[in-house]
Amino acid sequence: MAPVRSALERRAPFADVAVVGLPRALMYYRLGAKWRAFFEALGREVRVSAPSDRAVFERGQALSVDECCLASKLYLGHVDALADEADAVFVPSFAIPGPLRSYCTKFQALPDLVTSAFSLAERPVRVLSALLSEGGAERDERGSYAALAQSMGASRRDGERAWRAACAAQRERDASLARAQAELVAGARRLPAAERPLLILLSAHPYVAHDPFVAGPVVDALRANGATVLFADEFDHARGLRRSRDFSPSLPWIVNRELVGAILELHERVDGVVLVSAFPCGPDSMTDDAIALCVKGRPLLTLTVDAQSGTAGVETRVESFVDILSYQRKGGYLHE
Repeated sequence: MAPVRSALERRAPFADVAVVGLPRALMYYRLGAKWRAFFEALGREVRVSAPSDRAVFERGQALSVDECCLASKLYLGHVDALADEADAVFVPSFAIPGPLRSYCTKFQALPDLVTSAFSLAERPVRVLSALLSEGGAERDERGSYAALAQSMGASRRDGERAWRAACAAQRERDASLARAQAELVAGARRLPAAERPLLILLSAHPYVAHDPFVAGPVVDALRANGATVLFADEFDHARGLRRSRDFSPSLPWIVNRELVGAILELHERVDGVVLVSAFPCGPDSMTDDAIALCVKGRPLLTLTVDAQSGTAGVETRVESFVDILSYQRKGGYLHE
């Protein structure tokens, strides 16, 4: 006979969660500030997993199936790392608020993926999930976070208050990054040509661009060769989304739209563009070639990274790319 559950347990199954784990992977790199502020506003302690490394990847790979992308395997490794550190791990699912604001299917299926991966694991993980209406109508987004708060025993009013605090934290974080990027570009353009740093725009999903295990070697190699790196995901999201309509009226993935819009806005103000994709990303495979056709007259380097490749090949290609840009700035290979 199944144990009898109290009314509180039925209404608020996560009311006993005092420590919430946030995997430092996937959409944490886009919405981590929001999630941290939300749970802290509800009086919970937030524990974030350590940055990715090979050990985290290998734990995730052991829990995953071969068909999963590199980023998904890393996510499972981060969930595993939090198993003994948190009462529950936050694993949201993302609703589709509109035809041009969807997310890769892995973000919709993530709670099921994690639950399935850990069902036979030696260390079970308690999954705190919610269907979030990110990027949809304000009432829908507010309602999805209020429902999450209620599942943790908070009132709807407290949940909406926590959501407002979370939105404020996310806006401040996004505005700060966009402002710093704009100031960097403007400052570089004010310098004499001979003193201006080599500006390279790196375009990748945030969980690729800022994960030290995935694109970290690319960023390090660019900087080691004297380049200043701008990140497309740090460009103003609303402006990028609007500009993306010049690229495609039907591209469904909102993050790819923002990245494409940032490239269209910035490519004439940088010396080169680097596209980085984690194997085997479906949305990137459909957009990268089209981006190359749109960004004409600006050098572009496309890199696909996976866990099996070493860094030597990346370093060589980046070094060659930076050399080409440097020669081009001087007038070309035949210029003396």
